[in-house]
Amino acid sequence: MPTNTEIECRNRALIAFTLLTGARDSAIASMKLKHVDLIAGCVHQDARDVRTKFSKTFDTYFFPVGDEPFRIVEAWVSHLREEKLWGNDDPLFPATRIAQGENRQFEVSGLDRAHWNSASPVRSIFRDAFVAAGLPYFNPYSFRNTLVRLGQDLQVT
Repeated sequence: MPTNTEIECRNRALIAFTLLTGARDSAIASMKLKHVDLIAGCVHQDARDVRTKFSKTFDTYFFPVGDEPFRIVEAWVSHLREEKLWGNDDPLFPATRIAQGENRQFEVSGLDRAHWNSASPVRSIFRDAFVAAGLPYFNPYSFRNTLVRLGQDLQVT
């Protein structure tokens, strides 16, 4: 995936994060930086902040899917914390900021320091990424199914 803009970097990190964690799209859309623990290799899905199924709180440990997805997520978290100086309560995957451009029309102008209101943007990012790669669309939930199969094959606990 391209990484020429901050939006493209976010989108790439979102797909890598989904592969790494198998998290649901609505949970991903509501996660904050404080929920990701790169040292322990897990995500703390706290139902007080994260839209989890049945409002359950639990930890999700990273799946053994190779180093590249981890490096992509690590670089994204580092970008948000060190370059943008965002804190624990800021979104892990922020919404796109729309502003009035020079020609008085609305246009993308970077990242907004706010969460998405729904999981629709997550699914749109997946759809666009698969189309750009010349592949049929696979929704974020299909990554969960693949990770379950991987876990069964590796016989992890």
